[in-house]
Amino acid sequence: MTTALELDERYGRGRRRKATWIIGGIIAVLAVIAAGWMTVAQSMNSVDADDLGFEVVDAHSTTVRFQLTATNQKDVVCAVEALDVEFGVVGWKIVEIPADAAHTRSFTVTVPTVAEATTGLVNACWVA
Repeated sequence: MTTALELDERYGRGRRRKATWIIGGIIAVLAVIAAGWMTVAQSMNSVDADDLGFEVVDAHSTTVRFQLTATNQKDVVCAVEALDVEFGVVGWKIVEIPADAAHTRSFTVTVPTVAEATTGLVNACWVA
C-alpha cells in the first residue's frame, strides 16, 4: 500500500467525503426549490385592497370606495368597516366580489351603521 493511501485511510479522507458533499448539495438545491415554490404559490393567492375614500352619508350609513388588486381569477371576499371618532366599529359589511379577468377594479360599498361614523375602510380581503 502506498503512503498516500495509508494516510487517506488513517485520516478518513477519500470518496466518502465527496458523497457527503454531493448529498448535502442535492438537499440544499431541493430546499431552495421548495422555498421558491412556496413563495410563488403564496403570491398567486394574494389580494391587495387600497382605500380610495369614504363619505358619511348620515348617522346610519357610510359609503366606502376602494380599489382591489387580485393576481388570479378567483372570487374575493372583503370586510368593509365604518369607525367612530374613537376608532370603534359602528358598522361593517362583508362584500363578496365575483372573479373577473381585470387585474385591478374599483368598488363603492355602502355600510350600514348603528351610530355616526367618522371614517370608513377596508379591514381585510381574502380569496374565497
